[in-house]
This record gives sequence, C-alpha cells and structure tokens, in this order.
Amino acid sequence: MRGPRLPRPNMRRVVVVVPSLFTLFNLFFGIWSMVLATRGDFYRAGWYIVFAGILDTLDGRLARLSNTGSKFGAELDSLVDVVSFGVAPAFLMYMLAFGNAGQAEWIFCYFYVMAVAIRLARFNVLQAGRPKHAFIGLPSPAAGLTLATYYPFTQSDLYQGALRALPWHHLLQLLMILLTILMVSNVRYAALPRASAGSWRGALGLVTILLIVTFGILEHDVFFFPLGIAYMGYGVLRAALLGLLSDSDDDEGAGIAGPIMIADGADASASFDDEEGGRVG
Repeated sequence: MRGPRLPRPNMRRVVVVVPSLFTLFNLFFGIWSMVLATRGDFYRAGWYIVFAGILDTLDGRLARLSNTGSKFGAELDSLVDVVSFGVAPAFLMYMLAFGNAGQAEWIFCYFYVMAVAIRLARFNVLQAGRPKHAFIGLPSPAAGLTLATYYPFTQSDLYQGALRALPWHHLLQLLMILLTILMVSNVRYAALPRASAGSWRGALGLVTILLIVTFGILEHDVFFFPLGIAYMGYGVLRAALLGLLSDSDDDEGAGIAGPIMIADGADASASFDDEEGGRVG
C-alpha cells in the first residue's frame, strides 16, 4: 500500500529565494566588518566589505539570469547596501582616521552615509529594473569599496615607501567630501560592460573583468584603492570633457537632481513619469 504523496518542491520559489540569500549574506559581511573594526582588525574589516560588494554583484546578476527580480528584492538590496556600503565603510573610516581627531570629525562619516541613502533612494525611483549603460552619480558600492580598501593599501610597499609622508588625514577628509558629493551629483559613471564574445563591447567587458580579477588576486592590497580613486576621477573628467555638468541635450540629468514630486490620486503616475526624465540604456 502506497503512502501519502509528498508535495513536489516548488523550484521557482527556491530560485526566487536564492538572490535574497546572497543579499542577506551581503548584510552579514557588512555587520561583521563593523564588529572587526571595533576589535582593531581593520585589514579583515576592509576586505569583508569587499566580499559584501561581490555578493551585491552576484545577487543582481542571479536575479536577472533567473528572471526572478521583484520589488521586494530591490528594496531589500537597497536597505542592505545602506549598511554594507554606507554605515560599515563610514564606521571603518571613523575608527581609522576620525575617532581621535576631534569632536566634530564624525560629521564626515554622517554626510557620507546620508549621501549613500539618498543615492540608493534616487536609484530605486529612477533607474532600478532597467537596462543601464551608465549610472547617474557615483554608485554607492564603488564609494564603499574605495573606503574599505584604504587600510589594505596602507599595508602595501607603495604606501610604506613613497606615499607614507603625505598628509593622509586631510586627504581622507577630502576623499569623504568628494565621495559624498559625487554620489548625489549628476555625473555619469559607465556600468561595467557585459562579458561576452559576440560583440566588441562584450569582449571589452570580458577583458576588463579578467584584468580586475587577475590584478585583484595577485596585487590585491595595492590595486583596489587606486582603482577606486581612478574610477571616481574618471566620471569627473568625462563630465568635464563632454560638458555634461553644464549643458546637455538629455533631460535625464536635470530631472534626476531635482525633487521627485508624486501627486495625489489619479495624477500620481503622470507626475512620476514627468519627473523621471529620459531613460538610461
């Protein structure tokens, strides 16, 4: 006599949950980074934020590949990113450079976290869920990873030799200010091209990823912090050369910097569409 039939597992439900698990592990590494920073283990604290950045990339890719993206996933990802790329890097920098420098030094960390929150909220309203060839404003993971890899960079021979004598405290203050401004600015930053062999853009993306992975493995301490600075400066230089900061024929930049007005009642969707401006991609 056969026993009762067991229900078949819902594979789609399992696939939907996996990207959210990656997001929650992203949060785990962000929190763990702060715990390590309180213990003075700044080296591992910085790299755990990098691990959070890798998971942040993987959860989005996995959701797109499996076609399981959802509003819940997008909101969860943004809330987690505020912690992993906002609070955790700011706390690490506070413990490293600002905690013993003066009673008002923590304000640099506050404005940085504030910019991350604004950046992610603006991204959710205007860019999330669409094909993107560029981001409006410096992406918060790029800003967080730049700060996170500063301490590993200080352990490299390059820093210990030629760069140690620089006024790093004031340079870090300037860096925090620049990251704060760039995240809420209209400066465009190119997204990493999709890796493939079918087009020159895909081939460029593949070569870029391979170079980052190769140098990241072989020279990780000395590589990532200068890479973050270079990416930050790239957007500013590109905007200055192309004139995107002053006069642009695309309405997207102007619309994104302004307030998002949502009307009541039936006119809400129309008002939202007007404030969106153009689309990236």
